[in-house]
Amino acid sequence: MRASAHLISGSLRNDVSVRGGRFHVVTDEPESVGGADTAPAPHELLPAALASCIATTLAMYARTKEWDLGDVEVEVVYHQRETPPRFEVDISLGGDLTGDQLRRLEKVAASCPVRRSLEAGAVFEERVRATAAAS
Repeated sequence: MRASAHLISGSLRNDVSVRGGRFHVVTDEPESVGGADTAPAPHELLPAALASCIATTLAMYARTKEWDLGDVEVEVVYHQRETPPRFEVDISLGGDLTGDQLRRLEKVAASCPVRRSLEAGAVFEERVRATAAAS
């Protein structure tokens, strides 16, 4: 899986390419830190990714069980300044579900790939290089 960001010169706005350029997402920073506030900030995409991953994971599981979830709403509040950062997840399902189904769906929600990645931590391998000819 690969994503790349191209910073728009003179701004804090990025054109982010996903799946080899098949999809694009734009990020920007709020005016309070020098951006134009034209798009979500990069750190705002993290709770968005978690919320959509949980909703999708629930829908995929429910499809295999032929359960009607009704309207699915997942709200994630990301407390990024806490150590360690904390996520509050609130899931609302509009379907007529039993207590057993809700307990199972809670476990399914906890198994979404984004959450598992966040819980496991990550290893970063970085390199910085100049592409312009040296003067």
